[in-house]
Amino acid sequence: MSIKQKQVITTLATGIFTLLSFSVTAQGEQLSDQQNANLKKAIYCMEIMENRPDLSADKKIDILRNECFAEDYIQHSPHVADGRDAVLALFAKRFKRNSQITTSIKRSASQGDLVWLHQHVQRSPEDKGNAVVNIFRMQNGKFAEHWNVVQAVPDTAKNNNTMF
Repeated sequence: MSIKQKQVITTLATGIFTLLSFSVTAQGEQLSDQQNANLKKAIYCMEIMENRPDLSADKKIDILRNECFAEDYIQHSPHVADGRDAVLALFAKRFKRNSQITTSIKRSASQGDLVWLHQHVQRSPEDKGNAVVNIFRMQNGKFAEHWNVVQAVPDTAKNNNTMF
């Protein structure tokens, strides 16, 4: 199976998972229309960032700037400068440097104006990747603030549970 086919399958699987994940919170409560909209938008934006090899790097940046990141975006990751322009510059370099990066959203949740995405991010199909939890504060349908935690997927574990 080619890398592009794997990326298409990942995108489709994520889309199906997304459809199934709407409507309840992590506590089993019904999601509000706004929470559903925030969750759907966050997943859409993550797909643009990580799983759309059919889009040029410039097109991805245009979509992210216009549809996904608030003008006054706040970044909490210590490895990324603050602001929308900084995060878009980081992704522009990454899109051009490594087009094989993919993500698979394993879990998602929404509460109030916050959205959580638990992801498996891989630099290539052979890469074990990282377990990533991204937390976004949404405002007017865009990422307004971001926190994340990243953990490498190890070669071996002391249990038989996966990280996902």
